[in-house]
Amino acid sequence: MNGPDGPTVRGSDGASMDDRFLLEGPHSRWREALMLARTVRDLLHGFRKLHFVGPCVTIFGSARFNETHPYYAIAREAGRKVGSLGFTVMTGGGPGLMEAANRGARDHGGLSVGCNIELPLEQGPNPYLDRWITCHYFFVRKVLLFKYSYAFVVMPGGLGTLDELTEALTLIQTKKIQSFPVVLIGTTYWQPFVDLLRRMIDERAIAASDLDLLKVTDDLEEAVRHLEAHAVRAFGLRRVKWQRPAWWLGERPVRAGRS
Repeated sequence: MNGPDGPTVRGSDGASMDDRFLLEGPHSRWREALMLARTVRDLLHGFRKLHFVGPCVTIFGSARFNETHPYYAIAREAGRKVGSLGFTVMTGGGPGLMEAANRGARDHGGLSVGCNIELPLEQGPNPYLDRWITCHYFFVRKVLLFKYSYAFVVMPGGLGTLDELTEALTLIQTKKIQSFPVVLIGTTYWQPFVDLLRRMIDERAIAASDLDLLKVTDDLEEAVRHLEAHAVRAFGLRRVKWQRPAWWLGERPVRAGRS
């Protein structure tokens, strides 16, 4: 894989040095201009690629839970139910529970999109996507995942899932985005996280109101009702005809033959 200035250097652990280079501090003006150009390129590509996906619900979850894992079937059903509400299902575009959610959207005939990420161990886009992009930097990927979403459904996952969950809560708390609902699926799995949040409330590190739109449940029907109340009705969403792409800008429908 080539970096912005030629072949990418990889460390002894196989990790790309591009991200480390970004975080190492000041470099030459020219090299930092190249990094900025790469970031802008990826953002612009994402904006154009995802322009017609419609209101999304982003589903986060582990890339490590394959089709044999019990949570895979739950994530697939969650994707189906979110798609049945009329939302486009957006994920990180990779394997595991991301694949399951995209697959569930496809089961219902709903739209399915992904924001994939370049990793040292290649993570290709899963086969259940109508449209996807691949980001180089994690922060670009997260901008795109949050930009198009009216709600967030969080399946069990690891550090990446926890990072995305806490970023969503932080953006809502600081009013950088509106009070979109956040639904955690798996009461037993997420109980330690909920206990930590309650400890934060007791210590006055956060306000109790910060958790008003956080729903923790094992019941997908309850999750759907929460999304209907706090995403569909709260923001006055309704089904409308899809905006027609502008052919002279090189735009095309998300799915062939769909207006």
